[in-house]
Amino acid sequence: MVGAACADGEAAGDFDYYVMSLSWSPNFCAIEGDAKGAEQCDSSGDYGWVLHGLWPQYEDGWPSFCNTVERNPSRSQSNEMVDIMGSSGLAWYQWKKHGRCSGLSSVEFYDLSRKAYDSVVRPPVLRKLDKTVALPASVIEEAWLEVNPDLEKDMVTITCRDGRIMETRICLTKDLEPRRCAPDARRDCTLGKALLDPIR
Repeated sequence: MVGAACADGEAAGDFDYYVMSLSWSPNFCAIEGDAKGAEQCDSSGDYGWVLHGLWPQYEDGWPSFCNTVERNPSRSQSNEMVDIMGSSGLAWYQWKKHGRCSGLSSVEFYDLSRKAYDSVVRPPVLRKLDKTVALPASVIEEAWLEVNPDLEKDMVTITCRDGRIMETRICLTKDLEPRRCAPDARRDCTLGKALLDPIR
């Protein structure tokens, strides 16, 4: 996210809204995942948009690594998130950095994360790519808006890294209703030719 995070260790449950971050797995794998041997980059996974995280957010900034009395998720609970997050390690790390700030138990947070992921339609046209394409980042945003009529431009942000589309970030209320992103979470990638790799 652009902007400054607040100091680590805030009180759990003290935040204003969520940012759901969805990563385009083929581009993550091209930039760093393959080199790290990331679980989600195995060709058997068939991952497109994976849930990077559900992040509690302030209207300016965001909490992280909050203090909570809730237990950490078990290994099996984190494993159950692999189908939408690509790896159990990512699921556990997202709980540690962001989930603890939700004020929820780990089970509730994982359930809410899955509900958020299921609340949007991921543009099916992007799964049909058979080669890497270069396109304006704005086209990706338009694809999301077309298949999710409840979303508006200021509720969705597309991010880029190293010349590639990286993430779609969608702002949601605590009840997972779409809402406007605060200014610090609303800075779109402006590349006119951003690369998008096909699903392997």
